[in-house]
Amino acid sequence: MEAVRKHLREQVVVVTGASSGIGLATARAAARRGAAVVLAARSADTLERIARGIEAEGGRCAVVVADVGTQADVERIAQVAVERFGGFDTWVNNAGTAVYDTLTDMPIAEHRQTFETNYWGTVYGSLAAVAHFRRRPGGGTLINVGSVNGDVAVPYLSAYGATKHAVKGFTDALRMELLHERAPVQVTLIKPSGIATPFPQHARSRIGAEPRVVPPLYAPELVADAILHAATHHVRDLTVGAAGRIVAAAASLAPNLMDRVLAFAVPPVTRSSHPLTTTDNLDGGNSSGEVHYPYFRGLPFSLHTATMKRPLASALIALGIAAAVARRIERRRRRR
Repeated sequence: MEAVRKHLREQVVVVTGASSGIGLATARAAARRGAAVVLAARSADTLERIARGIEAEGGRCAVVVADVGTQADVERIAQVAVERFGGFDTWVNNAGTAVYDTLTDMPIAEHRQTFETNYWGTVYGSLAAVAHFRRRPGGGTLINVGSVNGDVAVPYLSAYGATKHAVKGFTDALRMELLHERAPVQVTLIKPSGIATPFPQHARSRIGAEPRVVPPLYAPELVADAILHAATHHVRDLTVGAAGRIVAAAASLAPNLMDRVLAFAVPPVTRSSHPLTTTDNLDGGNSSGEVHYPYFRGLPFSLHTATMKRPLASALIALGIAAAVARRIERRRRRR
């Protein structure tokens, strides 16, 4: 049994990590398209300010101050959605944190905390969403935000990459189990490439410099659009940005070579010349409601992502172009 597809204006969308970056871009975009949104994050004042902005534009929203690494907090997010809006149709597990460090030097407590937020937060959110969708007529959509680092690990973002590998494995296995029981739940994995969010400013840095995400960087609005596309269409997984897809393909085809390329190319690019941020969000909320990286807003378009969102239409266009080229070549051949 498949989940019933609804227009966004008929949906209630839960977004974790909604106080900045991809989560905030997604929540705002969903509200502007008519959805009621439930905003969850640890930064109480920031969430309230974001909610006031959404409501000022005519949107509907509820705020839940929650740490996704605590299962009771995640269950409370679902409870608030039910109490305020009667339930929810799409749940987006987006909350994340990171430490820039080597695996051999990173304190185990920081490594563990990264998993508590990124992996266990996704697990708790997924379990809460699936339990609700099993009871809800028409089911719903679970969207987990992974990363291309779940396909290809890189130095310094090592623990973060490990959490995203775990998120991918969990999401794929959960999807298969739900298919087996014919549950009315769509499970989607969104894999962003490098995105121009405040991620480096929110991460803890132990590399002696302000970190930066390896370019090229895409705009967070592209990820938000991909997430909302998955909320209204059948999508198994979707990579945002061609750069991540290319690197993943290269690593699959030539793993030994890519190991060496990434080992030597990534570390110097990861260190920026910007002033080092002295705060982070590893142990608590530390967002002031920013969507974009302070030094670059990101590439506003990805042909790869647009193509993957509508593969049939893209294939037909490609066939049309190929046919037109073939006809032109044939006419030229006949003139000779």
